[in-house]
Amino acid sequence: MTILRLISIMLMVLMGAKGAYRSASAFDYPITDPYAATVIETPSEYRAKLPAALPTSTINLRIFPDRRIPEIFWYQDGLPCSLIRQRHEAPLIFIIAGTGARYDAPKMLDLQKVFYQAGFHVLSLSSPTHMDFVINASESMAPGNLEDDARDLYRVMERARQAIGRHIAVSDYYLTGYSLGGIQAAFVSRLDEDRQRFGFRKVLLINPPVSLYRSVTILDRLLDDNIPGGLNNFQTWLDEVMLNLSDIYQELGYFEFSGDYIHRVHERYPHRDPFLRAIIGLSFRMSSSNMIFSADIMNGGGYITPTHAEITPTTSLTPYAMVACRTGFTDYFHEYLYPRLRRRHPGLTEAQLIARLSLHHIGGYLRATEKIGVMHNRDDIILDAGDIDWLRETFGRRARIFPLGGHCGNLAHPEVVNYMTDFFNQGKD
Repeated sequence: MTILRLISIMLMVLMGAKGAYRSASAFDYPITDPYAATVIETPSEYRAKLPAALPTSTINLRIFPDRRIPEIFWYQDGLPCSLIRQRHEAPLIFIIAGTGARYDAPKMLDLQKVFYQAGFHVLSLSSPTHMDFVINASESMAPGNLEDDARDLYRVMERARQAIGRHIAVSDYYLTGYSLGGIQAAFVSRLDEDRQRFGFRKVLLINPPVSLYRSVTILDRLLDDNIPGGLNNFQTWLDEVMLNLSDIYQELGYFEFSGDYIHRVHERYPHRDPFLRAIIGLSFRMSSSNMIFSADIMNGGGYITPTHAEITPTTSLTPYAMVACRTGFTDYFHEYLYPRLRRRHPGLTEAQLIARLSLHHIGGYLRATEKIGVMHNRDDIILDAGDIDWLRETFGRRARIFPLGGHCGNLAHPEVVNYMTDFFNQGKD
């Protein structure tokens, strides 16, 4: 995770949210504002007891060893993944990170602790939208098509198993992912039905988008619709955000990216809802911008950068960064991803591609496959009207919908941790 992304996440809560908390109830999660829950996640006093540290090792995978990586990137050592192993034979669970996230992002660390504590070997994968994955592990080097991304992930998983096979004893294989990683887990599971390399015993989709296109549209608009003066005022607004961060540091006298610090800041500042939404949108935009920039460079430029431009470590990236920040994921879809896929599949329409990038597209598989479950929040900010009802209808008793938590904000809550653990433990012998 980049420093700018860390800053953007921190700034999501600088203005606080009056009325965001409530008293205990049947589901004892305290934050009622879904945007605040998305950012603050689970307050320390409500978090499950998880291991403080894990016996983690990092492995680097050379997926395309002959691929030339431009000097502008620093991902020259292959794709890193993390392995946390038990000292005895155990099932192995793969975790797929959310949009733009690395294998060691904060949510990934929480999930690693949950599943290691439950007795699993844990192998964590960066999102196919992370720059490192785009550069080292994506065949097309242009992520976003769920079926292509699933094949890329599957290839990485096979290579990872080869790398660790002689070091651990594995009894069975399991799969999960959160957010974008959640919907990708569904497509990976369907791919495995054909290839039968893993035979996943259980698969859990955590807070996935139902329609990827609708979810990224929602997130794009959080930034575009909440900057005073519109997107043309982006630079002025961003400068103000950075100034606010400096003021926070001077007032409190220190700065850290911890839950307790976020709470102290949260209580100190009045609520400005458009600002909070814009900062969430900025966080997503930074992730998608990194993806778009790396995809453009790796495919010879022409979208963000000039075609076949010689970009070196000394080249100023500021002009390209500003273009990328103004380019939403939906722009990337219409202007870059769809034209590339249409060249591969003549006659493919945008509407057809949008339909394919959804759980609806594999709804029959999800209804019929008992090993797959979904966990979600009723107030998740990436969902559209009717999505929760569709999940309940499609998954039936395999759907667990929590009332609060925003987007992945409650992952460390004891009840949520217990549900995830119980779901996978039911698949063990």
